[in-house]
Amino acid sequence: MAATQARRTLLASALLLPALVPALARAQTPPGWPNRPFRMIVPVPPGGTTDILARMMAEGLAQNLGQPVVAENRGGAGGAVGAELAARMAPDGYNLFFATIGSAAINPQLMPRLNYRPEDLVPVSLFADLPNIVSVSKRSPFTTLAQMLTHARANPGKLSFASSGIGSSLHLSGEMLKAMAGVDMLHVPFRGGSDTANEIIAGRVDFGVNNLPSAVELIRAGEMRGLAVTSATRTPALPDVPTVAETQGFPLATYEATAWFGLQVPRGTPEGVITRLNAALNATLAEPAVRQRLTMLGAVPQGGPPEAFARYIAAENIKWRDVIRASGATAG
Repeated sequence: MAATQARRTLLASALLLPALVPALARAQTPPGWPNRPFRMIVPVPPGGTTDILARMMAEGLAQNLGQPVVAENRGGAGGAVGAELAARMAPDGYNLFFATIGSAAINPQLMPRLNYRPEDLVPVSLFADLPNIVSVSKRSPFTTLAQMLTHARANPGKLSFASSGIGSSLHLSGEMLKAMAGVDMLHVPFRGGSDTANEIIAGRVDFGVNNLPSAVELIRAGEMRGLAVTSATRTPALPDVPTVAETQGFPLATYEATAWFGLQVPRGTPEGVITRLNAALNATLAEPAVRQRLTMLGAVPQGGPPEAFARYIAAENIKWRDVIRASGATAG
């Protein structure tokens, strides 16, 4: 009887072995990994906040992995061009993608036809997030967000706001503000953060939504006035600027919108590689110098396991899907 049970156990183990072998292979790292440079696709043109953060990540990963990480800019279509390239790259452990809120959470909801499957890029870790900021010209009559929204409520469709383009996190932060505050304002898209800032400073639009790093020095210099940051808490970069959620007289207590960035790899990358990359990224974020640089930019270091990043991406897709539907924004 015991011998029969032993044979059954052995047979069951033998039947399970073919299923276990691929899983074990995925969990391992390639021999000698890493033993050559990495390639990291950055889905924006050179310069600007996203590119700066991507190169910070590349430097940190290189130091912690002992191999260069070559950042390659492939901008276009709000990050979709770079994401498509990354999704089609070989899952050999040396191909990386600098994910953004646009590539991972907005484009899948905004663009009806993507040339890749978003699920073909799998999460490694969230890197950092940063608030956007609602700002006006120094000559604007508005000194608080509540004052501006009160004017907008009394004058539907009269106020205009600038962003860096249709479907950007800046545009959708403004659309979410409109929807939650119950006001009608005209969106005016521009080609980038510098163009947006110039229009705000000149007073050709009533207000704008910028990434904090592209606006913070202009606000400190007095060229623009920050009315509110879009994060849940105030930013150390501009501690006197309140959050949108602090605005009185409007149902904005749950308002929160941040731009965020993380690391993804092509589906099929060995699990052992993902684990090592995750550890290297978290080690990078634990370094005081890196945290200080991020804070100076107005960014908040994040980190965490791949599973947490996966849950975050899923929640952000739902959040921005609802904003996009309410705004009627389309692209592609």
